[in-house]
Amino acid sequence: METVSGIGGLFFRSKDPAGLAKWYAEHLGVLEVPTDYDQPVWTQGAGPTVFAPFPADTDYFGDPGKQWMINFRVNDLDAMVEQLRAAGIEVEVNPEVAPNGRFAQHLLI
Repeated sequence: METVSGIGGLFFRSKDPAGLAKWYAEHLGVLEVPTDYDQPVWTQGAGPTVFAPFPADTDYFGDPGKQWMINFRVNDLDAMVEQLRAAGIEVEVNPEVAPNGRFAQHLLI
């Protein structure tokens, strides 16, 4: 059986696509979509990815108006949290360590 080997793209609606793309690039290092094939594209490292539908009425994502959530893998969660907080971004670190790692969350507006 053929299987998906990672996330090749994530497409979603935004009231300010250019601003949100810049936010991801500035704070998380997710490069903006290149305008031609000579520019680098963001490439994720190999590792586990959970692909899971949730019930329509879940409160797991916070605000019921949010239609999606994405988990990014990072090499050093503490460094990422420190970087985001230094930029004035509120980040909540889950105190529990799960079998698949540690998690932090920021619900974008």
